[in-house]
Amino acid sequence: MKQLFVLDPIKNINPEKDSSVALMEAAHKALIEVWVCAPSDLQAKGNSAGVFASRVCPKPWISIEEPYNIALNQFDCIWMRKDPPVNEAFLYATHLLEVAEREGVLVLNKPASLRAWNEKLGALRFSNLMAPTLVASRVHQLKDFAKKQGEVVLKPLGGKGGQGVIRVANGANGLEALLELVTAQERLPVMMQKFLPDVLDGDKRILLVDGEPFGAINRKPKPGDFRSNLALGGKAEATKLSIREKEICTELSPALKNEGLFFVGIDVIGGMLSEINVTSPTGIREIESLTAIPLADQVISKLLENFSR
Repeated sequence: MKQLFVLDPIKNINPEKDSSVALMEAAHKALIEVWVCAPSDLQAKGNSAGVFASRVCPKPWISIEEPYNIALNQFDCIWMRKDPPVNEAFLYATHLLEVAEREGVLVLNKPASLRAWNEKLGALRFSNLMAPTLVASRVHQLKDFAKKQGEVVLKPLGGKGGQGVIRVANGANGLEALLELVTAQERLPVMMQKFLPDVLDGDKRILLVDGEPFGAINRKPKPGDFRSNLALGGKAEATKLSIREKEICTELSPALKNEGLFFVGIDVIGGMLSEINVTSPTGIREIESLTAIPLADQVISKLLENFSR
């Protein structure tokens, strides 16, 4: 079996923290050939797709063979694990991966769903599970919503890792000017949500594999901040799922499975769904470190189980 990982440049990856590396190591342990490429290495000639890729040995990190052209239909599975932003290059890569998909290759996550499930807007499909939320460009609408909800959080729709997320206090001065700025003078929509004080106790990242919760961590903000993202200094803690969180996973499961979203990370604050991360969800290393659960091995095992059906 061969698996291809479409990634950011290898030189920029920290193997001690990176979930893609954990998956690559688990695949290698399962005697699967592991190959890597960047989105810019994908190509199509007619109705056949190819790639300029390298075979690698990920453990110890990392032995890389010389790259060469290989047809994408030579791979049993392709992991699209390029980090956001979901820009033109990312979108075109998903279209090229669809050529391979038409040739029978399994692409994770499904390219069409990567385009359709914006990591902020995708959660709106389950708005009944979320805090009060508005997505809009018009300043007066956002101001009215903020006044009604009191303290709110502003999230850019293309952001990642907590970047650009702003907490706005009730009755804050300069709100109109701030909204003009974040909406680029009412040209771009932004997400506004009621602030959940429970975030100060942690934001739970739950990893779902084929619709099932496989592991979770609680991420606590660093002192003086409300953003719990690990990239911004949040601290990972061991945790267990509450009854409410299991119910959220159960409600999401059918849609995730039906739309080919095999590996997903959801964020839950105080029993409310915040985001559904589908591009390159993180957290494997932290879960494995805190719980001793071989999560990456379990993900690859689940994938192989699906192949054998």
